Amino acid sequence: MTDSIQLNAAPPEAAGALTRLAAADAAVRRIAVLDLGDLEDSALIAPLIAALRDDPSPEVRREAASVLASWEQEDVVEALCATLLDADPGVREAAQQALAELKEPGSARVLRRWAARPEPFARRAALRGLRELRDAAAFEPAQAALADADAEVRLEAVAVLGWLKDRRAVAPLAALATGDAHGAVRRAAVGALGFAAVNEGHAGKALLHALADADWQVREEAATTLGKLRLPAARDALIHALADDYWQVRLRAVRALGRIGDAHAAPAVSALLVHPISNLRKEAALALGELPSTSSLAPLQAALDDRDPEVRKAVRIALQQLAGRFEGGAP
Repeated sequence: MTDSIQLNAAPPEAAGALTRLAAADAAVRRIAVLDLGDLEDSALIAPLIAALRDDPSPEVRREAASVLASWEQEDVVEALCATLLDADPGVREAAQQALAELKEPGSARVLRRWAARPEPFARRAALRGLRELRDAAAFEPAQAALADADAEVRLEAVAVLGWLKDRRAVAPLAALATGDAHGAVRRAAVGALGFAAVNEGHAGKALLHALADADWQVREEAATTLGKLRLPAARDALIHALADDYWQVRLRAVRALGRIGDAHAAPAVSALLVHPISNLRKEAALALGELPSTSSLAPLQAALDDRDPEVRKAVRIALQQLAGRFEGGAP
């Protein structure tokens, strides 16, 4: 680890730390790794990789993984990927975190290969790193991982496809959003459909299906995504969602209806101005400001004396918005 070749190639100020890498005390070796990292000299990569690979102490290997995250070159990325198989879970987690911080597009080549490893943890970590890199070539390994037996691998694959914004991902994401056995995966797929370039055929149908999912968090995500995409065909389903058992779903449905801007939703949204949960009353008021309907005026006027100041503020904003809409005459 501290042979003469490494010592000769390293900067003079690194000599002491390189020598300490061979100390019997693991705490001394760990500090030596930190000192070498502080020097930020590429000549020190080899001894740091050796510490990551060979040191008997998990604490030293963990420190080496964190320090090596500062360098992005193929041998470092390969070494960090190999560390995903380390016997110590803390070391594996440190390597995963280092890979998630990669920024250089060239690192994706190594990660794509590791995304096909037989070990679930390695696949998850490689996909997480690919997500951050937005590597277009990651589409194929991520799509393949949608069928992985490990739900967490599927979650990472969904995230990769969502960030890539590739239209080819719409159909497989829609299938996962409606058919995966795990609610967390369905929820992630629903959210990813909001990032992918969508069409109402696959995405819209899947999102409407998800709005009736047995898992309330999936329904909440579906309402959010429908609002983000402003799908007019979702109006009636979102109005129905205003009666959901979970107020979180109702809130997202109200917000989505405001974004869609269909005046026919105004009566149903107005009814929430007297809901006992103030956040819902506030969102209802703000949504009414986006819905061009004179039927909202009377309920909003009645809500001007709401007991919550945030609700009253939202009501005033909505009334101002509607006044601006109707200056040229009510629709």
